[in-house]
This record gives sequence, structure tokens and C-alpha cells, in this order.
Amino acid sequence: MQRLFLFLYQYRAFLTFLFLEVVCSWLIIENNDYQGAKFFNSSNRIAAGLLQSSNNISDYFGLKGVNEQLARENAELKEKLESLNQSLYDTSYIGPDSIVADIDSTVTHKYEFFSAKVINNSTRRFNNYITINKGKKHGVEPGMGVIGNDGVVGKVKTVSKHFAVITSILHGDVLVSTKVKRTGDLSTVKWGGVDPYVAELLYVPRHVNVQVGDTIVTSGYNAIFPEGVPVGLVKEVDLPEDALFYDITITLASDLNEISYVYLIRNKLRGEQDSLQINTELH
Repeated sequence: MQRLFLFLYQYRAFLTFLFLEVVCSWLIIENNDYQGAKFFNSSNRIAAGLLQSSNNISDYFGLKGVNEQLARENAELKEKLESLNQSLYDTSYIGPDSIVADIDSTVTHKYEFFSAKVINNSTRRFNNYITINKGKKHGVEPGMGVIGNDGVVGKVKTVSKHFAVITSILHGDVLVSTKVKRTGDLSTVKWGGVDPYVAELLYVPRHVNVQVGDTIVTSGYNAIFPEGVPVGLVKEVDLPEDALFYDITITLASDLNEISYVYLIRNKLRGEQDSLQINTELH
């Protein structure tokens, strides 16, 4: 208390001057319409600016929750869309006069989607991997397909309790079964190991009329990805003399340098499909 009194006594002249300045300013504002209006307009503008800054800061720190919510909603929408596509496919063979008696819901809802956040990613190596923040605890299993908002990303390689590592489409050993959307002809996509934005489209025979700009999608001929997921667009087409297949370069649909959330795909019928195929090959 003694120090406070000493401080006030030491700076009594300045504090008195400051007090008188405040009183004078108040009297001018209160007794002059123009100065009063300018003061309140200025104070409102400053207050509004401070409130806007405060809201911007709050919104920024809330972006994580918003992004996670949007990712979950996108996963649900992708699942519903795939179920709708499957149900349309299953009933497409029924004639106009036929009555649909029963549609197997296990088949129409065989794909389940859920989101995960990317916490580590590489794109400049020959074999690239992506780490996500979900693992066995969340239902992630090795071999699950992984897509982004724009298309195929890769497939799950290894899983721990809380994390999983994805073999990126930018990996020298990854092959994706695809087809040319316009013609339906089968093909395979493989990364060339150099440019993270382009890949090679393999095994397209010379009789196919493939063109620059054609869309390449998943074929659905495996138990990992549903049919029709975008993989890329044809960038360059070359047909060497006497070659059986085209030399084709595609621009990948997914920009893995910018990816922050992915969607994992669980095929509920994968075990049945794989078991049947293996037994058929053994016999």
C-alpha cells in the first residue's frame, strides 16, 4: 500500500493532467453534437473490429471440429451414393412390367465408408506412404481401399491400435484395376515413380479408341474399390508401331500433396468374394 501511495505521489502531476484531459474530452463530447457523433462512430467501428477479430480467432480454432464433421458427413454421403448405385445396378435387368420382390440389402449396402485425418504423408519417394489417425480401435483393417474427395488414394498396409499406414497410389508396387469410362475397356494404373501428379495407364489394346481427356475409373473387378471411383484423366496417348498396347499417361484425380482427410472403404462381402475366388483357383 505504501508503494502505491509513493507511486501516486511521484506521478501526481502526470496523473492530474491525464484526469483533466479525460474530463475535458468528456465535456466536449457531451456538449457538442458533431464531436459526440464522431466519437461514437469511431468507438463502434473499433468495437466491431475487435469483435470481428475475436470471432475470426474463435472460428480458426473451431476449424478442426468443422473439418472433422464435414469429413464424417462426406463419408456418409459416399456410402449412401454407393448403395443407391448398387441398388440401381441390381434392378437394371428387371423389365418394365416386372415387380421387384426383394433386393438383398447385404449386397446394396456392402460398402461402408468412414473418414480419417492424414497425419503424415510422402510424395517424393519412389515408394510413398500415408499415415492416418485411425487404427484397429476404429475398425481399420489391412487391405481396405482408401479414397479422397477427388478419387483413389491407395490401400491400407499396416494397422496399430490407433493408427494405420496406407500404401499410396504413388508407390512402385501398387496396381489399380481400372477401365476407360467412355468405352468400358479394362486397364491398369501404375505410378511411374517420378511425377506425383501423373501415372501410366497399362494394357490398353491398340484396337481401343482411347482419347486425350477420357476419364479413367476403378473397374470394380476386385474387392477393394467400388466401381466408378475416379482415378485420373488421359493426358497423352501414343501408339508405337507394331505395339500391342498403347503408351498412355494420365493425370491423377487425387492431388496427394494437398490431401488432409481420406475415406476408408470396408467391403462387408470381401471375405466371401476372396474365399470363393481362391477356392476356384485351387480347384
